[in-house]
Amino acid sequence: MLVLSRRNGETIQIGKDVFVTVVEVRGDKVRLGIEADRGMPVHRKEVADAIAKAMSNPEASEDSPPQ
Repeated sequence: MLVLSRRNGETIQIGKDVFVTVVEVRGDKVRLGIEADRGMPVHRKEVADAIAKAMSNPEASEDSPPQ
């Protein structure tokens, strides 16, 4: 894992066309702005995990109540 320090308004670049900018730091929360092509999915980790789980077991997700 690469760990970087950034201040408000500073950006990191991932590959050629993904940019992550620190929008705000307030207490223990950091707000990030992410610029990427529209075709590139960008999700929080827990959402990406839920999507992957639903895709690997579609019958289970049909029976689960919505969250």
